[in-house]
Amino acid sequence: MSRALIIVDVQNDFCEGGTLAVEGGAAIAGAITEYVDANQQHFDHIVATQDWHIEPGDHFSDDPDMVDSWPPHCRARTKGAELHEDLDPEYIQAYFRKGQYTAAYSGFEGVLAPEDDVPSGDLKAGAAVAEVFDEDAIGLDDWLQSHDVEEVVVVGLTTDYCVRSTALDAVQAGYGTTVIAGLTAGIAEDLAGVFDEMEAAGVEVERD
Repeated sequence: MSRALIIVDVQNDFCEGGTLAVEGGAAIAGAITEYVDANQQHFDHIVATQDWHIEPGDHFSDDPDMVDSWPPHCRARTKGAELHEDLDPEYIQAYFRKGQYTAAYSGFEGVLAPEDDVPSGDLKAGAAVAEVFDEDAIGLDDWLQSHDVEEVVVVGLTTDYCVRSTALDAVQAGYGTTVIAGLTAGIAEDLAGVFDEMEAAGVEVERD
């Protein structure tokens, strides 16, 4: 039996200074790095997810409702999509990118990025990007199964959207799932109801 840490969307656009920043995002990036440094020996695998938008339709809006539509963020190969500098990628084995042409909140909607593709922003302003992953691209669930993972721990951004969706999908897929509340940050001021929902679905939540 293997155990995996899933680091969700710790990207510049979700941290202070980004286009869709959550309060405390940068601090969470640093806290996750400290946690991994102290606990990496307790995980067989460590992976990360990234929002990786190209043309995600009505997920982007100039007049977002901040529920189903959002300001443009995490455009593929821009600085905003890059991992935050306070998140040390040393132990991350694989990256799963989601939402190229649609909204995608769960890491289980992501596909494996090529091993030689650095997950950073290197696209010049105004340039276009077009990426189509192979239809046989490996999804997060397939990757975890192929590595005999049975338990996952989920941390990252944001608590009430991508962390929540990833954790709920992990339970649905049959993984023993834990969320470390103190290693997440959310959009809503009060996240108690989000954690209650996760626990009701079978997620173990380590609360502060």
